[in-house]
Amino acid sequence: MEVSAVCTEGISTDGCNDIMKSDRGHRRGKVSRDVEIDIEILYKAVPQLAKVFRIIDKIGEGTFSSVYLGEAQMRDGRREMFALKHLIPTSHPTRIAAELQCLTVAGGSENVMGVTYCFRKEDHVVIVMPYKEHQAIVDIIGSLSFEEVRLYIYHLLKALRHIHQFGIIHRDIKPNNFLYNRNNKTYALVDFGLAQGTADTQIELLKDLTAQRKVPRPVFGERSLNSCTATPSTTKQAAFKTELVKPSKTEDPASRRYSAASRGPLPVRTQNSSQKPQRTVQQGLTCNCYMTDRVCNICMSRKQQVAPRAGTPGFRAPEVLTKCPNQGTAIDVWSAGVILLSLLSGRYPFFKASDDLIALTQIMTIRGSRETIQAAKAFGKAVVCSRELPRQDLRTLCETLKGRRPPPDDEVTPLPEANKDSTATNHHKIQDDTPTHRPTEGSFEQHKHEAGETPSSTFPNHQEHSGNAGTARLAKQSSDTDCKVEEDKRGWDRVPDEAYKLLDRLLDLNPATRITAAQALQHPLFKDL
Repeated sequence: MEVSAVCTEGISTDGCNDIMKSDRGHRRGKVSRDVEIDIEILYKAVPQLAKVFRIIDKIGEGTFSSVYLGEAQMRDGRREMFALKHLIPTSHPTRIAAELQCLTVAGGSENVMGVTYCFRKEDHVVIVMPYKEHQAIVDIIGSLSFEEVRLYIYHLLKALRHIHQFGIIHRDIKPNNFLYNRNNKTYALVDFGLAQGTADTQIELLKDLTAQRKVPRPVFGERSLNSCTATPSTTKQAAFKTELVKPSKTEDPASRRYSAASRGPLPVRTQNSSQKPQRTVQQGLTCNCYMTDRVCNICMSRKQQVAPRAGTPGFRAPEVLTKCPNQGTAIDVWSAGVILLSLLSGRYPFFKASDDLIALTQIMTIRGSRETIQAAKAFGKAVVCSRELPRQDLRTLCETLKGRRPPPDDEVTPLPEANKDSTATNHHKIQDDTPTHRPTEGSFEQHKHEAGETPSSTFPNHQEHSGNAGTARLAKQSSDTDCKVEEDKRGWDRVPDEAYKLLDRLLDLNPATRITAAQALQHPLFKDL
């Protein structure tokens, strides 16, 4: 494909300025002044862009890049739209080159975005790709049919199978990076800015990145799990306490060991040691801060766990959250499973946590704490929980959140008038025990409430509210009926068991047994595709 220059090759600076002024007049009233300024800055940073493209708008912005919409006139007279990805100047040159190599080697087929051009001026790089019109999942998730969901996941798995064959781990699989055109039924996997190579990757520059990476930088400014002392506010953020414990057999050198057997049981400091019983060190552990709200000097002196953590919170696999050093293409498959979970439940984003431990806790509420502990043990991590959570049935969970079946405790139990005060007290205690982190709308913690669950303290006086409650209940039932009829037209009353069986395989907590993208494409859910 050839693109003619908007200006001639020997264009003067004044000519480029004329194009910029023309652009500004075309955009006036359509984009904000801030976007206009950003476009002008981009023109000045990479002036050769003005010879080829008329930049129309800014259509995306992330941590490491900004994306603009540009128009170019083809030599046959057509005008074609392109996406211009401007990488931040501080990006490592090898990282930029690796992203380009992923696009050129694996892109252009099997639902993977390709690259058309690349412009560079000093430390500014602009990658030019075909522009794909698409709809954001968050805007259409409520109106998707089951068949659309099935096709979406099928084509996502095709893209993953393709890049995994080249030894590319995308590391940031999420709906925003898998463009979906609902009208044309086209798909495109984009953004290889965080890509990593497997041991046998065919992308040479990904090998170089692996060799150069000694200590990966933290992503999104999140705290390392074992790098700071826990505070009371962070320990209350989970519904139950979860800890990562380093087994004694993988302990640091002998000079740093703390033998529980030789020194005997060690008391744990408490605010009032005379009144509270003292805990002792659990057998097999090597320090005395276990199950406390602090990190002892022994743990602080350990070597920091180093493992890739790049990716978007909410889509990270358990082996990423626990800093497993050996991470492969299975982390992309897990992210695809989270996307399918969102689409089947109608909730996006499904998981939303402030740090890795809370994210792991939220996974446990779905997949079970015992299963999580066993899986972590399989890849060399020890996870300790203060109480056990059962594994949930995925169909029941998704249908409940989608409103196709009532929650288990949907009925409101009327409370006697005499118990109003005690109810308020009990409710206050419950509030004190709840996590201080309040997930935003769409996160898993709110799903029960949104599905229709009502706190018992909502109707303390049954006599006063029975009439209003009955009217509201009838209105809700009528609304639910209309909603279910509409959903039945979209096939949600005929979701096969195979969909939830595939979801179970995609969300396998153990990366060693998790289904691969190639295997998933052979699943019975896709037998006619």
